[in-house]
Amino acid sequence: MSLSPSKINTFLFFKLPSAWWCGVRLKEIDANRASVSVKHKWFNQNPFKSMYFAVQAMASELSTGALVMNSIRAKGKPVSMLVANNKATFTKKATGRIYFECLDGQAIAEAIDKTIATGEGQTQWMKSVGKNEDGIIVSEFHFEWTVKLKSKR
Repeated sequence: MSLSPSKINTFLFFKLPSAWWCGVRLKEIDANRASVSVKHKWFNQNPFKSMYFAVQAMASELSTGALVMNSIRAKGKPVSMLVANNKATFTKKATGRIYFECLDGQAIAEAIDKTIATGEGQTQWMKSVGKNEDGIIVSEFHFEWTVKLKSKR
């Protein structure tokens, strides 16, 4: 059973309330792709009247992390997940509604399969691209996710 946007958005409200209050919302998810939306508003802006970089980071991380969570759930094994590194590039002021999309579901599924098969932790870089309503790229984030089997106690 895969995760739905409503389940992830409810999770945000209870476990990551700062992202929820900033307006970060998962819009679509399947095994390969996740799309997140956030709208520039007065409470998530920087002094330069564009979206604060940390709000963009929350939205972009969710687009990658939701795919990791979805894949772990599909495998039915106890796998932990954690961001080890991230990189970001900002190319345009983020105003209006920004959409972050990650297309790396297959890559993280393969990393999770490998960690389940070998018992060794794996890392996988995932990319999330943020575009404004005109389809212009405003930022690009890369997250290095680590996955490993949870130890039995």
